[in-house]
Amino acid sequence: MPESVSRRSVLLGGTLAGAAALTTAAALPVAALPGAGSPRRGEVFTLGVASGDPAPDGVVLWTRLAADPLAEDGMGGMPDKALPVQWEVAEDERFARVVQRGEAQAAPELGHSVHVELTGLRPDRDYFYRFRAGDSLSPTGRTRTAPLPGALTSLSMAFASCAQYEHGYFTAYRHLADEHPDLVLHLGDYNYEYEAGVYVAPGGNPRDHAGPETETLANYRQRHAQYKSDPDLQHAHAAAPWVVVWDDHEVDNNWADEIHEKPEIPQPHFLERRKAAFQAYYENMPLRRAQIPRGIDLRLHRRVQWGRLASFHMLDTRQYRDDQVGGDKFPTQDPQRLDPKRSLTGAEQERWLLKGLQQSNARWDVLGQQVMFAEIDYLNGEEKGYNPDAWDGYVGSRERVVQGWKRAKVRNPVVLTGDVHTHWANDIHHRDEIVGTELTTTSITSGGDGSAQLTDKEKAYLEENPHVRLYSNQRGYISTRITPDELRADYRVLPYVSKPGAPVQTLASFVIEDGKPGLNEA
Repeated sequence: MPESVSRRSVLLGGTLAGAAALTTAAALPVAALPGAGSPRRGEVFTLGVASGDPAPDGVVLWTRLAADPLAEDGMGGMPDKALPVQWEVAEDERFARVVQRGEAQAAPELGHSVHVELTGLRPDRDYFYRFRAGDSLSPTGRTRTAPLPGALTSLSMAFASCAQYEHGYFTAYRHLADEHPDLVLHLGDYNYEYEAGVYVAPGGNPRDHAGPETETLANYRQRHAQYKSDPDLQHAHAAAPWVVVWDDHEVDNNWADEIHEKPEIPQPHFLERRKAAFQAYYENMPLRRAQIPRGIDLRLHRRVQWGRLASFHMLDTRQYRDDQVGGDKFPTQDPQRLDPKRSLTGAEQERWLLKGLQQSNARWDVLGQQVMFAEIDYLNGEEKGYNPDAWDGYVGSRERVVQGWKRAKVRNPVVLTGDVHTHWANDIHHRDEIVGTELTTTSITSGGDGSAQLTDKEKAYLEENPHVRLYSNQRGYISTRITPDELRADYRVLPYVSKPGAPVQTLASFVIEDGKPGLNEA
């Protein structure tokens, strides 16, 4: 490992004003949707479209108007007034079979974003949607509703994490979209807060951030707009519904509850920064009304059901955690990490999770979260060292979750993880027993091109941690196929991200069999 004590260098190489602008889908008559003729495309829909958090009868549709996405005031070149936006949903991509139409208001208080919470759709179906504002017509997005609660319908799901715009091109998002998944999970670090050139990938940054380090609402809105302007990311959002949770960089590196990255350096306005980041995150994601921020708080943990096949317990491991032990130095040997009172999730979210596991009748219970769950020793030999930012820094939290799913007799516990910019496949042990599985996705771009060859230090990870079945420092994502009988995970990798157009391939595949925790090579 590098000699630096920085975790990053080692591991990674108030209710909103204008809430009335939110729209619950209420069908309008066909005549209410203007737009005869062939409208010009794209004048204000420069940030694309998205959908998210599917239910059996609906989904959230999202867009945000921006004529000048990188405007420094964060308002995207839009006027300081609410603008009407029409939406329509169809059973076919040509919109010959429109099933719902309506109108929403894109208000400046919400960054001219639109969140439409659809209801009344049929379960387990593809739908197509688009928006219109004046003479501008948005791109078309595809979404999908969830199956009925009792259904064991198979699911194609991909998940990703850590897309640093400066570190490379988002080609992995395009490949992910081209696989036509039913559902996409994003596990955090959707964007990064740094000023251009502060966080440099090995070999240099092929792209630059616009604007300063994000601290104000205008900064965060501008940064989200820059990321959303990327065509590969737009392609991925338009391909399937997403379920999103954040990690740290959507606010500030390694933040913990009300504590910023470097407490020794005063940041007196951190809570205002957190509030601004939360508002911009809501504005730019396909989230439901339940996720509207209230001051410095936003309840992001929630559950998304895919029939009786899978329950996705989406966790927030940033907003409620105790501060990292040992000054957040990596690797840590600080015994405080063993303190059973320390919490990564906070007490309320932990109770919510354990109750959900106890009540679940899903074939697969999936924890969608940010940081490494399995115990990982990062030092060779007799000494042991752990990541203070991961569950290893909160051993009591992990113990309570594992004991909780054991008491609940969870049939198939699977943990999905991002954060570390590398692929990992881990058996989760509790004492001498394999009790679950962790699939950790590498980054979309963060860390730059990476390498297919393991260093001696990286090889030592596998030697020190025999429960780790795969480690890879290449960029990419993980594609899964979940059926009643098995969960198959394909580890997808790209040879480079420093220039566009990289091919993709499957590095390795694993299967988890129903009722048999642990990884099997496919």
